[in-house]
Amino acid sequence: MPARLPPLKTMPVFEAAARHLSFTRAAEEMHVTQAAISHQIKALEEWLGVSLFRRFNRKLALTEAGTAYLPPVREALETLAAATESLSRGEAEGILTVSVLPSFTVDWLMPRLRRFQQDHPEIEVRIAANDGLADFTSDGVDLAIRYGRGVYPGLHSEWLLSESLFPVCSPRLMQNDQLPLREPGDLKHHALLQDYTQDDWRKWLMAAGVADVDPTGGLSFSHMNLVLQAAENGQGVAMARGTLAAAALAEGRLVRPFDFVLPVDFAYYVVCPEAEADRPKIKSFSQWLQREAALPE
Repeated sequence: MPARLPPLKTMPVFEAAARHLSFTRAAEEMHVTQAAISHQIKALEEWLGVSLFRRFNRKLALTEAGTAYLPPVREALETLAAATESLSRGEAEGILTVSVLPSFTVDWLMPRLRRFQQDHPEIEVRIAANDGLADFTSDGVDLAIRYGRGVYPGLHSEWLLSESLFPVCSPRLMQNDQLPLREPGDLKHHALLQDYTQDDWRKWLMAAGVADVDPTGGLSFSHMNLVLQAAENGQGVAMARGTLAAAALAEGRLVRPFDFVLPVDFAYYVVCPEAEADRPKIKSFSQWLQREAALPE
């Protein structure tokens, strides 16, 4: 059977009044009225069945019972405060497990993670790179970055980055005069590289009005980072997602042979359980992702 406890809200009131030996100063510290302090002390004394203070005209003094009661009350409050601080610190520090698609991890997230670690050395980020959707109830995942339409029932979802499709290739491929890439129709002379889990080449060719190029004529890979690597190696022309190809384009490892860009309905979203969205570790990483997404490439 649980121990019989006094009204817990009276404990800090008693400690403050005993420390100051003044209801007035205790009231100032706790931002309440002197009458409220007096009422709480009276309630505690009635519950205990003893007097804790001797009341004089202009001062207070602890009774023998009050003097004996103060140390364990103070110790209990300090223990509770320490436990609360430790719990709060644990929510802001420690391990944060993030579920991310492998290609997004390699081409976008990984090059940026060093900046988060510099800003938040108290948080240990663990990246779970996989294609499956994280099960927040069983996988130990705190946060996920998902590629979709942003509708995830029961989850908190924030838009992070939009996406678009366009061809990319190695600069060396553009210098091949025998197999030029001057217009989309020239793609029929090149191997087309793509993620076989998507239908991106067909969508782009249709939107660009190109009818005489076989969208399946090339190499297919399981992840976009492999598609882009094959393009860098000069193995063909890749159908790239703009977000994932941005770094390679900026560094000149890939180039865009054509100007036409096809926006897509899917985007990248930061996702976590509704009840977890305001946890300090999750909020810190989510806000950092938003800042990184807003930076120019």
